[in-house]
Amino acid sequence: MTRGVDEKKRATLKRFAAAGAAAPFAAFSGDAGDSDTRDAIVGYVASTPGAHFSKLRDDLQLGTGETQHHVERLLSEGSLVSRRDGDYRRFYPADRFSEFERTALGYLRRSTPRGMVIALLRDPDATGADLADELGVSRATVSSHAAALESAGLLSRADGYALEESETLLSLLVRYADSFDAAADALAADAADLISHDP
Repeated sequence: MTRGVDEKKRATLKRFAAAGAAAPFAAFSGDAGDSDTRDAIVGYVASTPGAHFSKLRDDLQLGTGETQHHVERLLSEGSLVSRRDGDYRRFYPADRFSEFERTALGYLRRSTPRGMVIALLRDPDATGADLADELGVSRATVSSHAAALESAGLLSRADGYALEESETLLSLLVRYADSFDAAADALAADAADLISHDP
């Protein structure tokens, strides 16, 4: 890493580099600083799958050019994959998620869609009005996001609002709860009660 890097940035990179170094990818070539930065990016993406470029850059306290250089290297080496999501380019560990899961993680990284999914996991009978009240947004906002979720294959609006592959969505929210928000943490604490069991 370059001289003059502040201690907070160094600590952040070391924390994620430890996770990245343990990931099942081939060792990176290059000097130790480059390897540490790439390990940190791999570790960050493993713990925050679906993060977009700006969030990755900002959370790791890297420069834009530095982030682009290392991310492109990781993509070319096959350690990461990316997916275009509207205006965002989102990153995932290679060979970790299905297409449905990658799509879901992209939407779960957005506050309102994530809140809608959490609310519907807690109350599958929630209406658009219920969701608007729960999230403190307008019904038009709920309707707009519901249309996007339906188009992405995560929601059906054939008879009210019904999540597609709800247990997969719950699993992703629980597994990565600490990379989302307090509502996801609370959902994770209650997850055992929400999983349907039909022997």
